[in-house]
Amino acid sequence: MRDLAAGMKYLVEGQKWVARHGRWWGFGMLPALLTLVGYAVALAFLGGWSKDLAGWATPFADHWGSPWQSLLRDALAAIVFGGGLLLSLLTFTAVTLLVGQPFYEALCAKVDETEGGAPTPPESPLWRELVIAVRDSVYVLVRVAAFGVLLFACGFIPVIGQTVVPVLGFLVSGFFLTVELAAVALQRRGVPQPERIRLLRARLGLALGFGTPLILAFLIPLVTVLAMPGAVAGATLLARDLVPAEEEPSPSSDTAAADTDITPVGAQPVPGSPHAAS
Repeated sequence: MRDLAAGMKYLVEGQKWVARHGRWWGFGMLPALLTLVGYAVALAFLGGWSKDLAGWATPFADHWGSPWQSLLRDALAAIVFGGGLLLSLLTFTAVTLLVGQPFYEALCAKVDETEGGAPTPPESPLWRELVIAVRDSVYVLVRVAAFGVLLFACGFIPVIGQTVVPVLGFLVSGFFLTVELAAVALQRRGVPQPERIRLLRARLGLALGFGTPLILAFLIPLVTVLAMPGAVAGATLLARDLVPAEEEPSPSSDTAAADTDITPVGAQPVPGSPHAAS
């Protein structure tokens, strides 16, 4: 329960962070806004062409009488559009993170900078980071699809399919949403994708407390755009909990330590000091 509450706290703290840094909030909204516009245009085209697509896919119904032809093709058009809408919901976050990789990399770096103990990210060109982001997103989406098929099959079980399965669906979606959002910050810390999933699975309450409320909020597209910068900031704070940055000793402290251990040539050791014993 403590991790569950901590996950919710990181979600709130991330939104507070972007509220205190308004410029970064607007900066972080740009990728989500661009992705939303792109998805809206694609869905508008799909809605306009779904009936034509249904007619093309059912030539055998050309000679059917009314109302059977219309019922079949309208149902098929609705299924096509519904499938496109579901696919957009499942992939929106992954595509937003891919489009906004440079934006969210900068946002994560700023959060680390303001919170202290920022890691030194691995040196790699932008194209390589994008390739890694695509690979990691596919890695996650394949697992989400596998769980989706399993939960869909379980949905036909009486009672359980109408009560337990929807809850499990939100929990699974929340977990993998946390995996995706924390990917940028954990990639900066040199943590590969399988290791990220292992870390979050070991802190399951933390991942669910962060991702499940967010997946419910992300069902509303406009909220997705507004909350995405805070979600990335909160995921960075969560990543700092999972993989704390190692504090490097400052040069001044090293010099001070060296000064206490070295006796100048020709000088007499002070009685009682470690050098006097030698």
